[in-house]
Amino acid sequence: MRRELFQQAYFVRSIDEAARNWADAFGAGPFCMVRHHDCEEFTYRGQAVEADVSYAFGYLGNQMIQFIEQHDDTPSIYMDMFEQGEEGFHHVAYLVSDFAAERQWWLDRGYELATELYADEVNAAYFDTRSLNGVFTEIHGDPPHIMGLFAHWKRLHDARTDATPPTYEIEDLHFYQRAPLIPKG
Repeated sequence: MRRELFQQAYFVRSIDEAARNWADAFGAGPFCMVRHHDCEEFTYRGQAVEADVSYAFGYLGNQMIQFIEQHDDTPSIYMDMFEQGEEGFHHVAYLVSDFAAERQWWLDRGYELATELYADEVNAAYFDTRSLNGVFTEIHGDPPHIMGLFAHWKRLHDARTDATPPTYEIEDLHFYQRAPLIPKG
């Protein structure tokens, strides 16, 4: 199986600043801001410990770019790599259909399951692969509803112009608005 990376993620001091900077410098985005994300289930190194984290998701070409900002000092995969005030490249990610089998594939190779979560009807797991690639590796489920969301973000990027704002809030995301049929007359 090829494990094609679809995302690169950066730990930053401010997701707002990072999104503006990448939009300006590279034409990335627009970035969808997901503030203080809360998971239905979450573990960090086997413990039910979830940090207060916000995310920004956008595209640059065909690659999804994610920015992560942690608002507290709770132990996390981000604090495993970075001290307070530091920023940097944190993880790569790829999509999987058989999440349990793929999780086991990494475990069988001896990589530690650093974080596992279930949110928005999707499984995700982060393996500590720093000895392999210098960063963490995320496996992310690919159910149709999440693939539709990713496709929407990509479509917004493809339609981006210089007038497009660099960010928008997840609450403002609209996929489709029905139009009534025109009566025959």
